[in-house]
Amino acid sequence: MKTYPFYLANAAELPNADLEVVDKYSGEIAAKVAMADRATIDRAIGAAQAAEKAMREFKPYERRAVLAHCVKRFTERQDELAELLCIEAGKPIAASKGEVLRLIDTFEIAAEEATRQGGELMNLEISPRSQGYRGVFQRVPIGACSFISPFNFPLNLAAHKIAPAIAAGCPFVLKPASRTPLGALVIGEVLAETNLPKGAFSILPCHRDGADLFTTDDRLKLLSFTGSPDVGWALKAQSGKKKVVLELGGNAACVVEPDWEDLDEAIERIVFGAFYQSGQSCISVQRVLVHRSIYEDVRTKLVAATQKLIAGDPKEKDTFIGPMISESEAERLESWIGEAVQGGATLLCGGTREGAMMQATLLESAPANSRVVADEAFGPVAILMPYDDFDDALRMTNDSVFGLQAGIFTRDLYKMQQAWDELEVGGVIIGDVPSWRVDHMPYGGVKDSGIGREGVRFAMEDMTEIRNLVIRTPLKK
Repeated sequence: MKTYPFYLANAAELPNADLEVVDKYSGEIAAKVAMADRATIDRAIGAAQAAEKAMREFKPYERRAVLAHCVKRFTERQDELAELLCIEAGKPIAASKGEVLRLIDTFEIAAEEATRQGGELMNLEISPRSQGYRGVFQRVPIGACSFISPFNFPLNLAAHKIAPAIAAGCPFVLKPASRTPLGALVIGEVLAETNLPKGAFSILPCHRDGADLFTTDDRLKLLSFTGSPDVGWALKAQSGKKKVVLELGGNAACVVEPDWEDLDEAIERIVFGAFYQSGQSCISVQRVLVHRSIYEDVRTKLVAATQKLIAGDPKEKDTFIGPMISESEAERLESWIGEAVQGGATLLCGGTREGAMMQATLLESAPANSRVVADEAFGPVAILMPYDDFDDALRMTNDSVFGLQAGIFTRDLYKMQQAWDELEVGGVIIGDVPSWRVDHMPYGGVKDSGIGREGVRFAMEDMTEIRNLVIRTPLKK
């Protein structure tokens, strides 16, 4: 059994092996990890603050070289990273390999962006009083950053914080999810091979004692959190004066219009979007809105396709549904499904569980106020809902406290524009499911789904401040 150190101010330390990482399918202990205490976290924040000047002066080409080294090493170690992800997260091996590729993509994008960040020359002569004035601004690193990443994409969502920080010139401390810390620690191992200034990074799995420092410590200039809405908004309330970026939850809707010619293709994508990695994604398809004229046909085909999904050991290449992150989470979702059925929902397929394994589940006629509809299910369940016209579909999509992404299967240009104008979400995906994301696009939500945007360039904007320069040229007499 391998033991993993944490990384404090760029260096590996192994003061203990207190955290046991469990194979999410077998339930056996797969690795042990060093845990940071409050004093260690305090030292890490101090080191990050001390590294602000060195990171600010670390040249763009040097940042690019660090990120390029990461791309090279992750590519060399991609099989190892995929296997670790499969074990620690219970993610099917095919999906694990896909996430490793996204990790590589994200660092590659950041390497490209590291030398692109600039400013803008502004003509300030907008009236006689500003004659002879011109302005220019540059973006400067905000300073030491605090990152908290979740269990469901432990590689890629950590990458969406780490890679932009390096590209922007910000030192950071990262708290990976305690259930899935291994991938983040391998990122730390690779970063430790580079010439990043001392104190540029710390990656610290930790106990609750001391974890509040990631949020409350005023030496940190930015907090970026990805996770549940309840936790995210509570952290924002505790964060003081620092800038906060939150990428939170959702109950994403996918609309199917009758003008979409290939229903089989739409159903294939909906099944993927709803049940990929057991639905444990904030942009998982949770609500499937289907025009009434095609509803019965879609329902029949969707049930048939869902029942064909292979569930089991995530290490097997044909497995599509693996375990949820824990048995307690599977029990929670099972109770939500039962609550909806008691409230009048019809169970079309699935609905049962064995340990942490939850069957892919489809419901219809679920009450709008049931938790499986109104809250974030974060598991392998989707709700079918008929609608009569497109305006109704948009209203139903917006009938949510969340607003992350929405998917629309339509070929109508005007409906596409209407959806883009009217949907209260951070992104509208036409011709595909809301679960689709590529790693350089602006990504984030509105309402209870968060504030700010990820996607490397957009994260870099949050990690920098605009510094303005005004130059006055004396007028000739």
